[in-house]
Order: sequence, then C-alpha cells, then structure tokens
Amino acid sequence: MTKALITGVTGQDGSYLTEFLLAKGYEVHGLIRRASSFNTHRLDSVYRDPHESGVRFFMHYGDLSDSGSLVNLIRALEPDEIYHLGAQSHVKVSFEIPEYTADATAMGTVRILEAIRASGVDTRFYQAGSSEMFGSSPPPQSETTPFHPRSPYAVAKVMAHWMTVNYRESYGMYACNGILMNHESERRGETFVTRKITRAVARIKAGIQDKLYLGNLDAKRDWGYAPEYVEAMWLMLQREEPDDFVIATGEAHSVREFCELAFGHAGLDWQAHVEIDPRYYRPAEVDYLMGDAAKAQEVLGWKARTSFNELARLMVDADVQLLDDEMSGRLVREDRDH
Repeated sequence: MTKALITGVTGQDGSYLTEFLLAKGYEVHGLIRRASSFNTHRLDSVYRDPHESGVRFFMHYGDLSDSGSLVNLIRALEPDEIYHLGAQSHVKVSFEIPEYTADATAMGTVRILEAIRASGVDTRFYQAGSSEMFGSSPPPQSETTPFHPRSPYAVAKVMAHWMTVNYRESYGMYACNGILMNHESERRGETFVTRKITRAVARIKAGIQDKLYLGNLDAKRDWGYAPEYVEAMWLMLQREEPDDFVIATGEAHSVREFCELAFGHAGLDWQAHVEIDPRYYRPAEVDYLMGDAAKAQEVLGWKARTSFNELARLMVDADVQLLDDEMSGRLVREDRDH
C-alpha cells in the first residue's frame, strides 16, 4: 500500500488530496498543528475512529517550525510520497506578519527537505508553489517566466521553490514544484476573496447581511477548481523524473466579473451591495495572473475541466445550502430549548 504524508491536511487542498489518495488505495497521514479548537471539518468525510479496522487515514501532531518532530515523523512513517501544502497562505496577512510568514512558508519547506535528507527516507516530494511568485511579471506565466514576488508570502514561496530545486540538484532528491494558479471551491477559506463573495451572496439573499466590502475589483486571476488541481499534484509525483509545472486554466477574470456572476446567479444586483474599502488593498498589488499550462497538458495529460462560470455557480449554491442548513439547525435547537 502506497503511503503519503500531507502537510496542511486540514486546508482546502489537503482535504481534497486526502480524499483523492484514499480513493486510489493509499494510506494517508496528515500533519496537524495543536490548537484550542478543532479545525478538521473539511475532513469529516474521511475522519474515522482510528481503532476501527480498515482505517487508512491518520493524523499526527506537529509543526513546520519544529524540525525535530518532522525528522522523527518522516523517519517513523517512511512515506512514499510527501505533499507539502502547509504554509501561512494569506497574502494580505503576510504583510502584517512577514517574519512568521517567512518562517512557516519558506523555512518550513527547508525543514522538511532537510528532514528527508537527514532521515535518508526514499520518498517523492511535492512543494506547493503559488502563482503569487510571478507577481508583476506579465501574463501568460509559464515555467520559464521570471519571478517578481510582490508580498512577503510570495517572497517566501519563491525561496521554497528554489530550495526544492536546490535539493533536487544537490542531493538527487525526487522533488517537484507545482506552481498552481488560484484554485477555489466550496471548501475555500472564508477570508479569501471568492469565498468571501459567495458567503456574502448567501447572507444577503437571506436578508442577514446587506453590504460586502472588497478591495481591488480590477485584479485579474486565473481561477480553477481545487479538486482538479490536487489531481495534478499527484500526477507530478508519478513520473519517472521530477520536474516543475504550472497548473492553470489559461483564462483570467477580474474580481468584478466574479461578483457579477455570483450575485447574478442568486438574482441579486452586485452593485447595490458591493462597496470598496481601502483597507483591503495590498501595499503592493498584483494586477494580472494568467497561467500557461501547456507543459502540464502535454507531459501530465492534465487539463482544467470546470469553467469560471461553473465555479462561481457551484460555490454560490454550496454557500446558500450551507446557510440554509445552519439556519435550520438553529431553529431546531431553539424549538428544543423552548
């Protein structure tokens, strides 16, 4: 049975990748940080009692800042594949906590690479890059496009990228970089702009909220569907030789376009509810990201399948349903309490 270790397992990509690998018969181990509250709701579909027979998903406490625990875990598990998705991944927040972002996102990658080298485990390593690394480099961005990072997060990801290349070239390590353009889903974090929009649509439609405050509506992004992007991660580690790939739809749309689609799908006029708040502008904006995934299509046989319109609609529908479920549960509890 192939064994995989996933950092960032509780996030959007981590949860989809877990489901994908389990469906392929893997034994999956996830790294989780200790916190005062549980953050495993995205894994509810696979999270079972570890004492049950047939369980193939396990969680391990650890932290990207603790190199000793990483060495011990990798040595003990001897995973066939490691998917490094963990990071401080919010661009706007990275301007406020640049040191922590650099430590978690850049040095966290160094610690895992060094843990692989020090433990001597024969494994295949996937590093989650980011389209933000391209920054102000003109689109379309491909594997040969120069990086021009415009945030502490993006700078940290550039370091992680080149450290992965360095360990591959210096130690013969099987290590790949996946440079994924923006990829969204109904599991996207609620502070990221697409999910912020679709949650607001659901609440406005229900009469709970009236206004949505956003920053740069003209920013253009290449938005794909996250479950398809985790498949690309897996495909990268199945090749005979390691390499780096851009994963993208090849289309770019503005935040304004996403608003128009999301609100329109719910029968709402976005202009009546969206207002600009300067607080949401970045100190250094990234105006236009659009990927060229020709190499991934040719070498991996991967191509995006979900359109921008479909993505916006499914996210709105999911948040409308989620709010309905929350409201129904609240009413049931109130009836029971009274």
